[in-house]
Amino acid sequence: MSFSGEVKEELSRHMPAARHCQIAEIAAVFHMCGKIHRRSDGAFLLKLQTDNLTVARKYFMLIRKTFHVREEVCVRASGEGFRNRVYSVVIMDKEKVVEILQAVKILGTDYHVDGVSLVNRLVVQNVCCKRAFIRGAFLSAGSVSNPEKSYHFEIVLPDRVQAEQLQEMICSFQIDAKIVMRKKNYVVYVKEGSQIVDLLNIMEAHVALMNLENVRIEKEIRNSVNRQVNCEAANIHKTVQAAARQLEDIKYIRDTVGLSELSQGLEDIARLRLEQPDASLKELGALLCPPLGRSGVNHRLRKLGEIAERLREQKEDS
Repeated sequence: MSFSGEVKEELSRHMPAARHCQIAEIAAVFHMCGKIHRRSDGAFLLKLQTDNLTVARKYFMLIRKTFHVREEVCVRASGEGFRNRVYSVVIMDKEKVVEILQAVKILGTDYHVDGVSLVNRLVVQNVCCKRAFIRGAFLSAGSVSNPEKSYHFEIVLPDRVQAEQLQEMICSFQIDAKIVMRKKNYVVYVKEGSQIVDLLNIMEAHVALMNLENVRIEKEIRNSVNRQVNCEAANIHKTVQAAARQLEDIKYIRDTVGLSELSQGLEDIARLRLEQPDASLKELGALLCPPLGRSGVNHRLRKLGEIAERLREQKEDS
């Protein structure tokens, strides 16, 4: 099962304790994947569709628990093959359909169906209801990538007004949700790993949260180790290059004018570098008598480099 599937599996088992939160989650489900149909007798019929059987069961149980629907609720599967299956939760009881639509503020007392706004703000006025709504929206039209590969959380909506309202709701939890248009849909997405962790906490997917945190910690440790190894490798490379250049300069001085022409301090460090080509500056300084610090050794070697460069220039001019 994919990581996204695991998150939905966990959320499908979560049932809000408060009725107002149950209504908020049902409101999200309906706005994402619900349809209102008029029957031949003029009554409403409510249908919720999903391609995830686990989510369909959650819809079924949520509606039954919240509105005590006992009859004429069914889950239907259509389409051939496992991947092409579409599951529908159908509520046909006339009075219950009206009760549900009025509870989620889609149907007014005058039986007028509201427009395209995502949800009436009365339904999500409490923080707990916002959490429930985001959970329902994710279950209905969301996905989250495998954290081993990348960090990406998204919910796909057909209308920009809906997308902006959901974005506002997510941002109220200090999460930087953005919107992008993909084909004819609007995608509300989050790409920062720590903020996806926060979203999982908001939706109360605590097991998935811990799994994602473990992956993040492992990746951070691995990246930290890689950075340290790369840094050490780069330092070693620089040290080797510097030592090779120092040896080349000292040998040029030796073969051109002789090391004995140098001052005592420069001659000492030059001969020591020839004897200890792999030693660090600190190690070279400790071998001198009296010992010399790293900066002092570096200063003398730099002086030797300048002398070698002058000798090369003099040879070119002559």
